[in-house]
Amino acid sequence: MIDFTNLLNLQCMLFLFMGLGLIVTKAGILTPEGRKSMTDLIINVILPCNIIISFYVEMSFDLLISTGKIFVLAFVIQMMQLGLSKVLYPHVKGKRKKVMEYGTICSNAGYLGNPVVEGIYGSEGLLYASVYLIPARLFLWSAGLACFTSSSRKDVIKNLASHPCIIAVEIGFLLMLSQITLPVILEKSLRSVGGCTTVLSMITIGAVIAEADLKTVFSKDNAYYCFVRLILVPGLVLAGGLALHVNALILGISVVLAGMPAGATTTLLASKYDGDADFASKCTVLSTLLSMVTIPAFCILLQKLGLG
Repeated sequence: MIDFTNLLNLQCMLFLFMGLGLIVTKAGILTPEGRKSMTDLIINVILPCNIIISFYVEMSFDLLISTGKIFVLAFVIQMMQLGLSKVLYPHVKGKRKKVMEYGTICSNAGYLGNPVVEGIYGSEGLLYASVYLIPARLFLWSAGLACFTSSSRKDVIKNLASHPCIIAVEIGFLLMLSQITLPVILEKSLRSVGGCTTVLSMITIGAVIAEADLKTVFSKDNAYYCFVRLILVPGLVLAGGLALHVNALILGISVVLAGMPAGATTTLLASKYDGDADFASKCTVLSTLLSMVTIPAFCILLQKLGLG
């Protein structure tokens, strides 16, 4: 059951951390270069530690089956998002269309999703979220990247094989299957480093918001994209999961992750490959701000449907 007191506290904490990121950016303490370095630190070190420790649980056959189910469901969801990206934006032209297509295929599920799911569902939820994100990262480096450039199969495999979060999942699965007991100092170190994920992630998102001109964030195309990313996609996941009688915990986590906003990679890739980086940053900012409302709304709906 979703603890709404915990959810409210989590939302308030996220706002505070985002506010802190905004303040330190406006004050010049956190520069754009510093934000990029902090993003690299989170993705390459802190988040992998968090993922590894999420798999450090007692192994059971039911748990193995459940992780397999959420992997399959996540892959189906990614295929659905890919299909939607090809049919929902016929009225949008040029570079802006590429941004919206990428933002529909790829979201901020890994960066923002992990701390949110952990806050709502605990360590078990974080484990399932880590498995859910394997197909998400596969599509990020293949269909997602192809929105801006042509990527070869060799590059996709190389990016996946070397991605720290994928390596962390592999290590985590090894720990879970082998039931190896880590030295206490190593376990506590991993938990301490991984525990920084939520704070630093939200400070970084606050920095992104601080760098945007909020007066020009809203537009018709951006509003439509946010509807697709934050309402249509998780709504379709929820409806499909109910029709197929998917396990309540797995479906709840999948709906929450499917409703995550545009990720920072949307802006980074648009900038790197001559896309509409300005529009991409506005999609990231507006969808992130609106997700602070839509995520709790979907959690309330899940609770009403007996899935929380």
